[in-house]
Amino acid sequence: MIAIRKSRPEDEDAIWDIIRKVIASGDTYVFDPKSSREDMLAFWCSKDKHTYVATIDDRVVGTFIIKDNHPGLGSHIANAAYMTAPEARGLGVGKTMGLYSIEEARKLGYRAMQFNIVVASNTNAVNLWKKIGFEIIGEIPEAFNHQTNGYTNAYIMYRRL
Repeated sequence: MIAIRKSRPEDEDAIWDIIRKVIASGDTYVFDPKSSREDMLAFWCSKDKHTYVATIDDRVVGTFIIKDNHPGLGSHIANAAYMTAPEARGLGVGKTMGLYSIEEARKLGYRAMQFNIVVASNTNAVNLWKKIGFEIIGEIPEAFNHQTNGYTNAYIMYRRL
């Protein structure tokens, strides 16, 4: 069974392992595949974010963050990012994290959730977000420098909470 909880300092090795593996291919996230552990954990686990982990049998298999999409008068819209350990793909971890994050964002007082850059060629993510109620509200031409395909379009996806 997949369980979700707030991350703890002792989760940092597992979070870094997931981040490192996910960004290595340069095909789904804007983070440089050469990003350091220190830089990525400083970003992912910073105080302006709510950081969570997904576990199976107490082993961390996914992580996600929820944060304000914009400061001040735009802070009522949540932004989120999700990563699943490659060895846990296909087990429902992404969907579980997505559904949990929607409810958690509601509890945190957000009115909607927006993803600013979902790489159009990342069809697994696009389809998952559509299945749980997100819609594409815009497309940014050549927004992502895909390491294999070159400049690739990205979607802005949105869901009211």
